[in-house]
Amino acid sequence: MNEKRIERKEEENLKKLKNEFESLSLNEELEKIDSKIKELEVKTLKISDWGSEEAKNILANLERLKEEKERGLNIISLFKESEIILELLEKEEDESLRNELRENIKKLYENLEEYKKVYFLSGEYDDKNAILSLSSGAGGVDAMDWTHILFEMYLRWCDKKGFKTEIVDVSYGEEAGIKSATIIVKGKYAYGLLKGENGVHRLVRISPFDANKRRHTSFALVEVIPEIEDEELKIDEEDLRIDVFRASGHGGQYVNKTDSAVRIVHLPTGITVTCQNERSQLKNKETAMKILIAKLIELKKREKEKKLYELKGGFVSASWGYEVRSYVFHPYTLVKDHRTQFEVFNVEDVISGNIDDFIWSYLKYIKDEKDKGSYKEIN
Repeated sequence: MNEKRIERKEEENLKKLKNEFESLSLNEELEKIDSKIKELEVKTLKISDWGSEEAKNILANLERLKEEKERGLNIISLFKESEIILELLEKEEDESLRNELRENIKKLYENLEEYKKVYFLSGEYDDKNAILSLSSGAGGVDAMDWTHILFEMYLRWCDKKGFKTEIVDVSYGEEAGIKSATIIVKGKYAYGLLKGENGVHRLVRISPFDANKRRHTSFALVEVIPEIEDEELKIDEEDLRIDVFRASGHGGQYVNKTDSAVRIVHLPTGITVTCQNERSQLKNKETAMKILIAKLIELKKREKEKKLYELKGGFVSASWGYEVRSYVFHPYTLVKDHRTQFEVFNVEDVISGNIDDFIWSYLKYIKDEKDKGSYKEIN
């Protein structure tokens, strides 16, 4: 009986993966990949200088497409093999077959995760590191506590995904929580995966800071930009105000305690960047400048594309009417993305760092919108 229950669980997992696989229209994508491979192979026949940049780009793209094709064919093969194993297990119990099925499902999950990155993350900066900034909005001490909860949620998610994190700044609240924080998330596709977290996140709960146990609504702003460099971007020293100060704040496990913290203000735009994680003032200044450059490049790009939404938190109000996602603890439990309408009821699971379903639903949403021609992505 126990074996049958395990088998049914594996069957359900396989069915879930199959549904996800079919939603990606992999067969159609493989046809497109095949067509692109043939085009590039024709181009290789015309290469005269194999050391040229053009030749290197053609060969690199050809290799990448062949890897994508191989992964896609491998996924199809694993599904067929797994379905045959399930049929055999229906007729006769076999522990070795069951182990093989589990291994196949594990491989399918890993291959689909990699394939989804290629399928959804084709933006110019999607494969870059991410600079993730959080700031508390309307809601007082509850909003600062909420910002701290989100801060921990993203750190847990990064740890689960194998991304390295560098906490460059944390500004603590006087009573509890944090006013703002900046994290550099390091790893391939970090920005592409996290870009959908951009926006205002709303919390509804019974406030632990209210003696009368009333329900409170709090807001926090999340900003995600790619970590990029632009050698052509020149910053006039006269446009900068650089302050040096001592890192402070209770519970400062994320900051050092020397007079090496650096704050850089870009006077023309008002963009402010703070770094206080290193004991070296020079290193903190270098990191802060790197983040400032990335923010200026992003701002320049958004302005060029004539978008109403800009980089700075001051241009998006972390309050009612701007939220991209709501987390409700009372009077019911629900986490809902207001862009995609995707929702789950286990709030605790989400704030524990399990946000993949929200990430992929958003990436699918923007791809569908782009395919319909009704969405232009900034990234």
